[in-house]
Amino acid sequence: MELKRIVITGVGAITPIGNNVTDFWEALIAGKSGAAPITNFDASKFKTKFACELKDFNPQDYMDRKEARRADPFVQYALVASDEAVKDSGIDKLSEEEKENIGVLWTSGIGGLGSLEDEITRFATGNGVPRFSPLLVPKMIVDAAAGNVSIRHGFKGMTGAVVTACASSTHSMYMAFDQIRLGRADIIVVGGSEASVTHVGVGAFNALKALSTRNDDPTKASRPYDKNRDGFVLGEGAGALVLEEYEHAKARGAKIYAEVVGSALTSDSYHITAPDPEGKGAARAMQLALDCAGLKADDIDYINTHSTSTSLGDIMEVRAIQKVFGEAAYKLNISSTKSMTGHLLGAAGAIEAIACIKALQNDIVPPTINHEELDPEIDPRLNITPNKAQKREVRATLSNSFGFGGHNSTIIFKKFEE
Repeated sequence: MELKRIVITGVGAITPIGNNVTDFWEALIAGKSGAAPITNFDASKFKTKFACELKDFNPQDYMDRKEARRADPFVQYALVASDEAVKDSGIDKLSEEEKENIGVLWTSGIGGLGSLEDEITRFATGNGVPRFSPLLVPKMIVDAAAGNVSIRHGFKGMTGAVVTACASSTHSMYMAFDQIRLGRADIIVVGGSEASVTHVGVGAFNALKALSTRNDDPTKASRPYDKNRDGFVLGEGAGALVLEEYEHAKARGAKIYAEVVGSALTSDSYHITAPDPEGKGAARAMQLALDCAGLKADDIDYINTHSTSTSLGDIMEVRAIQKVFGEAAYKLNISSTKSMTGHLLGAAGAIEAIACIKALQNDIVPPTINHEELDPEIDPRLNITPNKAQKREVRATLSNSFGFGGHNSTIIFKKFEE
């Protein structure tokens, strides 16, 4: 069968460095860090006392008090980002009949962790009487965001939430890409949201020794590829994209940001938290995505890496890139925007996809900030876009997301051409 073309017709974001796409992109290009001391709770007794939290966010600026009270922050963030993307795309103006074929694939790595933590704390510190909120289950379950986005906009197509840890939102884009090109949907709103800057979130990642403890200088803590990195910085927020079948978008005169041309999923089958040190699964995902797109290695100009600022993950991904791209690896730009946003876990892929799309639009590659001394195990011939954004022609971009459990997901965007 003839496969459909898929384009991006809307984007939305709420991030630690900007509460909409425009502010987010401007902060990325300026190399702004979103890291600061934690305000969500008293972190004074924790090993890590900082995170990339949202700034100046009040849910009642976006929804009424009742709706905000009934939604965990990860759902609130999903509504804010999806509202922006839906309005940006113009699909809010479509008829009720047309909305029957609009789907929502929205995910989170962890879901309503804060709501669950609050309820358990109240129970544990109370008199033992099991009084739990009737809202707890619909607030904490991961698919609550997809359901709420669908209800808010009246989208009656396929909905769901696939969870593959930090690969989740790129995995969701893969699924949407597949469904639309097979003709099973006209439009799918895809995204991820995360609200894990909580006692449990920070404490659990501290226990794994995954988080940076650079408490004296949080803005310099997320430093992918740097010799002196000591872990990732936890982030929160959401990203949303509207994927649409090209002929459908063309017929309604939609603005088109970019084309989605390839995607792939693989598994390391190696370890529940550590990546395969040789990056075999990551390399396979990139190669399969290139094959799916019908592109060669030297067609890619920019890779937004998953690199989180951990010793194992950063080196593994660089090795995988060199394996797949060969000599072409030295002609492209790579960067980790997590150096600015922190790691948004299940939402990371959606946020980073938007960075890729804006790079295509503007022919600018966002930087990897906080670079001082390259890890000696990383090839110095690679252009990690250190500290400052770089102007260059960007024809196609590739974005990687990897998750605990050995999940690997890759997606490729290309400048749109008729």
